[in-house]
Amino acid sequence: MAKTRPGLASSNTKPKATASAAGGKKELDSYTIRGTTKVVKVGECVLMRPSDTGKPPYVARIEGIDSDSRNNVKVRVRWYYRPEESLGGRRQFHGAKELFLSDHHDVQSAHTIEGKCTVHSFKNYTKLENVGAEDYFCRFEYKAATGGFTPDRVAVYCKCEMPYNPDDLMVQLALRCRYHPACVGMTIEEAKKLDHFVCSECSPDDDVKRPQNGFSTSPTADVKVRFL
Repeated sequence: MAKTRPGLASSNTKPKATASAAGGKKELDSYTIRGTTKVVKVGECVLMRPSDTGKPPYVARIEGIDSDSRNNVKVRVRWYYRPEESLGGRRQFHGAKELFLSDHHDVQSAHTIEGKCTVHSFKNYTKLENVGAEDYFCRFEYKAATGGFTPDRVAVYCKCEMPYNPDDLMVQLALRCRYHPACVGMTIEEAKKLDHFVCSECSPDDDVKRPQNGFSTSPTADVKVRFL
């Protein structure tokens, strides 16, 4: 049976794993998604059908594929969590396509796989020219039992001192700063027309690296710290 996530109702658990047939289990290199020609392999990410049809599909990374003597195919998965499924919930800096790679492992029927998807690194996701429906990104690992994150702190930007949300337009200034247009008194249209801008925090004569704020990702310790 799938593990129930702490703090969530039982209807939000992952699909239940069915009992495997005794004997004859063998490992497979790939699996063709039922009703399609799409092939998934170990290490790739998939969309899996939730028990509640009103919810978006679950996202998981395939850790292994097994078949029993009756050709029942099971997949060993490591779940990704959406921010709203975590103990801390969705926060202002979480992107719409953000996922957390959890320590929650499970075994599921391969028939619950609906399709393939790609979970990018945060850096690679921000470089995408076009974000498709099956594109996601991950910058944190998540411990389901404790609500802890790795890394537990991230850099912040702008006067509002918030971590970077790739869904929000930010102005990249001449040196090192990034600002939300509204935070420096500009409209989005004005920001898009900028060729050059230096904020009051930057100076061409400043050769000393400024300490950068950090943002605690823990839901129970939302305290900013200073680090170099």
